[in-house]
Amino acid sequence: MDHKLSVTVQVALDGQKVRISAGGCLTRLSQSGLHPLIRRACGLAPGVQVTVDLTGTRHVEAIGVELLRWAVDHDVPDHHGPAVEIVVPEPLPDHLIPAAPPVPDASGGTGRPPGRPRTAPAER
Repeated sequence: MDHKLSVTVQVALDGQKVRISAGGCLTRLSQSGLHPLIRRACGLAPGVQVTVDLTGTRHVEAIGVELLRWAVDHDVPDHHGPAVEIVVPEPLPDHLIPAAPPVPDASGGTGRPPGRPRTAPAER
């Protein structure tokens, strides 16, 4: 499978909203291509609202989403606006690689490990 990532950046005329729309494949490797775009978007204006939209992707690795979220939380210096929102497809496309194995919960079922960040589901 060709794991290329394509990106479109939309900026509102007032510079207060930026939407980074990704298509193709988001993998543990390709997600790093979004980092400089997110940093630049966050630096456009004070209080800018940045959204990374992954709903146009056809292949998403959960580890790619986790790494992207970590990078956004730790590598975007001096972003004084709202948190960067990452919108993921609902349900995630095929070829999903689990970010972490399920763990038993108190009722004997399985769930995500406690403390794992969630990403916003796609709006319909």
